[in-house]
Amino acid sequence: MAVKKSAKPMTYTDAGVDINAAELIVKRIGAMVKRTNTPRVLDEFGGFAGCFSLDYSEKLLKRNYKDPVLVACTDGVGTKLKVAFMMNRFDAVGIDLVAMCVNDLICCGAEPLFFLDYLAVGKLKPARIADIVGGISAGCRQSGCALLGGETAEMPDFYKADEFDMAGFAVGVAERRRIINGSRTEVGDVAIALGSDGLHSNGYSLARRVLLGGGGYKLDSRPALLEGASVGEEMLRPTRIYVRSVSKVLKNYRVKRVVKAMAHITGGGLTSNLPRVLPSGLTVRIKRGSWRIPPIFRLIAKKGPVDAIEMMRVFNMGVGFVIIVAPHFAHAIMTTLTKAGERCWVLGKVKKGGPALQWA
Repeated sequence: MAVKKSAKPMTYTDAGVDINAAELIVKRIGAMVKRTNTPRVLDEFGGFAGCFSLDYSEKLLKRNYKDPVLVACTDGVGTKLKVAFMMNRFDAVGIDLVAMCVNDLICCGAEPLFFLDYLAVGKLKPARIADIVGGISAGCRQSGCALLGGETAEMPDFYKADEFDMAGFAVGVAERRRIINGSRTEVGDVAIALGSDGLHSNGYSLARRVLLGGGGYKLDSRPALLEGASVGEEMLRPTRIYVRSVSKVLKNYRVKRVVKAMAHITGGGLTSNLPRVLPSGLTVRIKRGSWRIPPIFRLIAKKGPVDAIEMMRVFNMGVGFVIIVAPHFAHAIMTTLTKAGERCWVLGKVKKGGPALQWA
């Protein structure tokens, strides 16, 4: 009687999930994570959860909050990831992931405390994950927050081997009486624009269709309108992080409430985002032509073609952040922002009436 051979035992690797790669990734990113640690991070990297103190233990650095309010937000990078796949470069989107969260967080005057990331991949590739986390680490250092933890999920039956998706989560704190929500905005206040670094992380479905579809460009094309940059370089340029610059302004006015409202200009552009922080019955009258539209937007508008109204509804058009302030302090605040490395200008003034955005 023939003896039946036993089947080869199945492993998780056979199912497409590589535990060894996951362990290697943890070892590779450890130093990147620890570089973001602040004195308030309590645990060691690699635990099941991260611990963070609202106050420093050192007396010299003690930061007591009389009535602390935790502030949280989450975001992703969207279809900008498609460009990262095409260029096989992933550090930039790591910075984007942090920027999209912390730039939202500071709109209410909160101090970013820590950040967490979630990566869902088709196949774990340690070098690629290290690039992504390296970018996330860089973004956290730029914004002064700790990379407190994260999760990388290998999902071979859900994502293609070369693709992934990502989400970020930021938590901050604000003193309740110092929260900025736009309610104190009044007629005569000044809207100050902070320049963007390009597309940031919004409008990529349209940008890709225009530039890499109907526009006929390749990622290494260098249209004259881009002034020496390639299409790929412009499309993968990281989102600018405004945390340190805005924080310097807020620290200059710990008693006076001179900053009335702040808006991160993301999807929907000025058209959708600025009205979100304005009380009913008020509008910002924007000075038409008060800034130079960056080349990447002019290229998209020309090649689409995409009309001016649609461009303003989809893209930031060179305005990455807006601060609405009391008019007497506008010049001093712009000086602080300029010294902090920002390109800023008077975007317009707050007026009575509607709609929430008008052009002068």
